[in-house]
Amino acid sequence: MSSLEFDLIERFFKPLSFTLPNDLGIGDDGAVLQCLENHQLVVVTDTLISGVHFPESTSPFDIAWKALAVNLSDLAAMGAKPAFYSLALTLSDECNNAEWLRSFSKGLKSLAGQFNLSLIGGDTTRGNLSITITAHGWVESGCALLRSSACVGDDIYVSGYLGEGGLGLVNELQNLTKQEIGFSQTAKDKLNRPQPRIKLGRELLTQQLSTCAIDVSDGFLQDLTHILKASDLYAEVYLPSFPRSKKVKDWQEKQNNVLFSVISGDDYELCFTASVNKRSDIKQLSESLKLPLTRVGKMQGLKKYSVKDPLILLDSKKEKIPINFKKMGYQHF
Repeated sequence: MSSLEFDLIERFFKPLSFTLPNDLGIGDDGAVLQCLENHQLVVVTDTLISGVHFPESTSPFDIAWKALAVNLSDLAAMGAKPAFYSLALTLSDECNNAEWLRSFSKGLKSLAGQFNLSLIGGDTTRGNLSITITAHGWVESGCALLRSSACVGDDIYVSGYLGEGGLGLVNELQNLTKQEIGFSQTAKDKLNRPQPRIKLGRELLTQQLSTCAIDVSDGFLQDLTHILKASDLYAEVYLPSFPRSKKVKDWQEKQNNVLFSVISGDDYELCFTASVNKRSDIKQLSESLKLPLTRVGKMQGLKKYSVKDPLILLDSKKEKIPINFKKMGYQHF
């Protein structure tokens, strides 16, 4: 490790590291951590690339927040309690300065502080701006929420509101004025500072309310198909039921794009399935969390999964809406 890299870590990232008395975080060749009894470790990793996963104009604070948030969203979908994370940071020449790094580390600290989450190690290097975070969380042994556990007849739910992150991205990429897209600060915050649904995920697991879950990162319809494939089921979902803000509704109508909220990404809400007899419990959970938990469809029974028709999307008249499954969410490749 060069002296410059050591100074960078000492100045901006070691303050984000804290461990239990018998653990070791930043400061050696590797972290040494105690395992929790009767728990399993959930490990998730996401890489964010400048100009691909966030606009190049994004502030370093928001880049750091989102890089950590997308990993915590995956932990939430598993029902895990966040524990610690590592960071691999590739810095461009434009970002390798005290002002940028100070703002970036503040973004990490701001979100990690909500969950008492410690930075335990990682790596820094020079190149095109890239952030890779690996987050770890604990889940009670054998209890993780899996994509493969949905059951025939389960209700399908989604948390929060859909389409806000997509609306924020439209604003950033097209550089439209506030009046042109019906700008809202909510959309910008949803894009740059998504709030991982950790508490929801934990409650779904500990109260045994959900059969499976996934986070909505690439678009609801596309992410739901991952559950369908893993569980070998198909689904009927009802477009009028999906929760949307007035800003998103107005944008959809203006663009004549009724599918916008269910195919745009960057929402980081949870899609989960639950038995019909859990409806009253989920309603109570929604009220206690002050978070909309909306029933939008149902898992349909035993049909071999088909990539041509993994789900049926219905309109207000219960008529089938055509779906282009190759264009129903963010494509990574």
